Amino acid sequence: MIKDFGVLADGTAIQEITLRKGSLEASVLTLGAIIRDLKVNGQSVVLGFDDLQSYLDHSPYFGVVAGRCANRIAGGRMTIEGQDYQLDLNENGRHHLHGGSEGFSRRVWSIEQSDKASVLLKLVSEDGDMGYPGRVESLLRYTLTGTGALRLKMTATTDRTTPVNLTQHSYFNLDGSASILDHTLEIAAGAYLPVDGDLIPTGEIRKVAWTPYDFQEGRKLRRKPGEEDVIYDHNFCLGDAPRDQVQFAAALEDAAGDRRMEVWTTEPGLQLYDAAGVNVPVPGLDGRHYGAHAGLCLEAQRWPDSVNQDGFTSVLLRPSETYSHVTEFRFS
Repeated sequence: MIKDFGVLADGTAIQEITLRKGSLEASVLTLGAIIRDLKVNGQSVVLGFDDLQSYLDHSPYFGVVAGRCANRIAGGRMTIEGQDYQLDLNENGRHHLHGGSEGFSRRVWSIEQSDKASVLLKLVSEDGDMGYPGRVESLLRYTLTGTGALRLKMTATTDRTTPVNLTQHSYFNLDGSASILDHTLEIAAGAYLPVDGDLIPTGEIRKVAWTPYDFQEGRKLRRKPGEEDVIYDHNFCLGDAPRDQVQFAAALEDAAGDRRMEVWTTEPGLQLYDAAGVNVPVPGLDGRHYGAHAGLCLEAQRWPDSVNQDGFTSVLLRPSETYSHVTEFRFS
């Protein structure tokens, strides 16, 4: 089902596509390819809004597809094939975040196909968009599967070498509680990327063992004594390069252990953000207030700031190649 969700200031209509299959129902917006709501057996498991203006004015990337290059690029600077580029500086005026102030998350995607359980969206990003070289065409398909999963497949092509790194940026909360700190999280990564004070990777790849970033055995997100200053806004290293098939990346369970979500992905990285900085001044879904730790993000991706870091997974897409990314959120 497709219906109007609102109108932008320039008169562009934003549409909402509702998908249903089995125990799942998803609401998708053409603005930012946003997953506005995702229900499992009638329970919302993501953070979102009921109106367009709240997304435009107050959303910390709730449910969006971030691109052309997700996560942070230090100083918004990069050099590709000997040419220097300066990207939009939309984080504190110092760094480039999630594709810039008018990145893919703020753009209107077109509906190419839709049926009861899937929708195909398209976005064209022209040469020079937010400072990036090359014209990029992106396709995204959301599908609800018969096995209780939300599957997303993203592809992109370009006419000039350019970074492409797309991610789905939903905030998950499996039981509707005020905080996800008593959710249990498992991440299948033996290493993570330490960051500096601006959350830019330092270049080190550090083992998670004996650190607060070890989620290999599964544990609650609530800080232990002595870990009060630990932040969770880091990339976890699932592999050195994208995989041909989805592999297990993470599992999240609510506080009671009644609902479980697994993340399976082709991507070599997973950004954990536990929403410590979130404090939304307007009501969310079902009138809820979204404060610190109201949800968490598990963003499957290529590693952040890869264009400036030797030894990180490449994010460069060349004209002879096709970018491909598949992630599944499996519920039980």
